[in-house]
Amino acid sequence: MKLASNNDTLAENKVLILYILDNVKEALNNNNLYKIVLAVVDMNYFYFQQFLLDLINTGYIMYYTNEDVTLYQITDKGRETLKLTEDILPGIIKLQVDTNLKGAIEEVNDENSIIAEYTPKNENYYDVACKIVEKNETIFEIKSFAGSREQAKQIVDNWKSYAVQIYPKLLEVLTANYAESNPEINLEDPNLQTQISDDSYKTTQHFDDNQPVDGNINLFDNL
Repeated sequence: MKLASNNDTLAENKVLILYILDNVKEALNNNNLYKIVLAVVDMNYFYFQQFLLDLINTGYIMYYTNEDVTLYQITDKGRETLKLTEDILPGIIKLQVDTNLKGAIEEVNDENSIIAEYTPKNENYYDVACKIVEKNETIFEIKSFAGSREQAKQIVDNWKSYAVQIYPKLLEVLTANYAESNPEINLEDPNLQTQISDDSYKTTQHFDDNQPVDGNINLFDNL
């Protein structure tokens, strides 16, 4: 497809983007929107970006940032325009959207619901973040650090591969009454308790030394 091939093709692809956003019923980031478009037609990435920019500039699509991710959704003006221009989409294209849309959305959601990444601070310190995202909202996130790149990569790989198994276990531990199931954590430090007992004993002995002792004369009795 050539960008300047004909006006009908350009309009058709812009209407397609509006049609997809209207049927998705939720905001999408740039990559996810492009993936869904590709599930229907073969559209060049740079042309797609130009179409998206044109739709934003005309007020048919709006965008906003959520957790550092830019999301796009159709506006009321875009819906009104879609009603007037939807007929220029060939029936076969609409059928492909209606047929492939659900599967494409599920695939995109599966890819983006489990997120893990690491950021090096130096050769011995890596920030690691593991997330679960649903409908562009982070519902679970845990951050840690790793002492090597290998360790950081292992954490990331484990989360991406086994988050479905790991997440319930983490949630179970975090929501449990930990003090009740582990009563030993409420006890004093045994070493500290022993030290306190010894100090108490020494104090008692100090006062006892002033009491009379069998076979000895208490000097205080003569005062």
